[in-house]
Amino acid sequence: MIDPFSIRPAISVLTAEQIQTVHQYALQVLAETGVRLDSPQLIERFRQIVGNRMIEGSHLKLPADLVEWAIKSAPSVIDIFDRKGRRIFSLGNDRIRFGIGVTTLFYQDPRTDDVTPFTRQNMQDLVRLGGTLPNFDVISTVGIVQDVNPDLTDLYGTLEMIANTTKPLVLLVSKEERFPDVLNMLEHLLGNLASQPCVIPYFNPVTPLVMNKGTIDKMQDAIQRGLPVIFSNYSMAGMSTPITPGGTLVLMMAELLAGLTISQVIKEGAPVILGMLPAYFDMKTMMNFYDPLSLVLNLCCAEMMAHYHLPHCGTSGSGTGWGPDLLAAETYWMNHLTACIGKVGLAPFVGDTLGSKAISPVNLVYVHEIISQALRFAGGFSIEQAQVGLDDICKAGPGGSFLSSKLTMKLYRDAYYTSPFFPRWSMEKWQAQNRPPAINLLREYTLDFMSHLPAPEDHADFMARGESFIRRTNA
Repeated sequence: MIDPFSIRPAISVLTAEQIQTVHQYALQVLAETGVRLDSPQLIERFRQIVGNRMIEGSHLKLPADLVEWAIKSAPSVIDIFDRKGRRIFSLGNDRIRFGIGVTTLFYQDPRTDDVTPFTRQNMQDLVRLGGTLPNFDVISTVGIVQDVNPDLTDLYGTLEMIANTTKPLVLLVSKEERFPDVLNMLEHLLGNLASQPCVIPYFNPVTPLVMNKGTIDKMQDAIQRGLPVIFSNYSMAGMSTPITPGGTLVLMMAELLAGLTISQVIKEGAPVILGMLPAYFDMKTMMNFYDPLSLVLNLCCAEMMAHYHLPHCGTSGSGTGWGPDLLAAETYWMNHLTACIGKVGLAPFVGDTLGSKAISPVNLVYVHEIISQALRFAGGFSIEQAQVGLDDICKAGPGGSFLSSKLTMKLYRDAYYTSPFFPRWSMEKWQAQNRPPAINLLREYTLDFMSHLPAPEDHADFMARGESFIRRTNA
């Protein structure tokens, strides 16, 4: 029900006609060009559904009616729980949710900005940081732990995640063959993962239009265990997708609909979250990056998912910049503000920098500040009579003051946003404090905050049981 007194900013980028156009183009790509499906088992299942004329070797074409069936088969809302069994949010009918991560190789020191190989201690610290900051709703696989046996990095990394937060996890693995072991360990620690899912595996196809064996095998394992999954693709416009935004949108939508259809053939009604990371590719520097139009594409994808009544996972504005700097800030602000007033469902990968090779705790704290303000902006305000305060206006009259009015006395503590680390200093106060750069205050706050991060009360138990499982697995 719409509140007639609530004023909330919103953004919409696609008309109903444009949604249909994108959908029809994507269906055309799937029916005429198709995808490569690297799974003989699934190819045979599709052969029984669509017949031989749509399949040649591993090349699969998908008819429109099968894709439409898949859209209707997948659930429109997915409840997400923490590992204590409490429902935290519902993707598909809730506001945008944020998470930290993802799979970086290096840690950026909050004091010096030096980068060092990512360790178990870094994983512990960052998971606890994301677990403590309230605007982060999920913890994605933060980094690839490099101070352990490389064959066991996914097991140790996941153990540090599950033991150091109770928040839901978005799970990625660096070694595909270890994915079943990681899920087995989580089931050993948590019991049945499907009944109250607190783990969401994340998968990517190989753009353009390749449903590779590793991705499909992991999807089948996760779906057969009853887990919700994220199926998301990544573009490099001009390299792996067309250089035009329209071409990138259509190609990536075709991939997402193919992934959705495959998921429903694996198991009808499987919970799937779809989204894209529409990056560009700079042919001069050989770097990938988010252009402002990337964030328009993010909103387009979110609106397409809303049209399909499917949960959405989008961009997090990460990867840009050389740490907590102006380069990163501009992309984060643009991403999170537009996402909060659009239809974006989940932004799970906040905090990485330097082309997504490193992650900075200072970034995480600063972006938490951005998210706080973006959510406040998206929340708007009310013009309901009690909020307007007509009596106060009449009482103050011309030339009056509201310093002691009823509404001021009642609401002044929460009437405006206050940063925990950026004070509202006058010029004179700033000069008296020896003119500190704002980044210094942010670093000091981050270091102090990280020195008091609590561990979950069952941390020791999870670590002991997880370490024992890993030793048995590696025996």
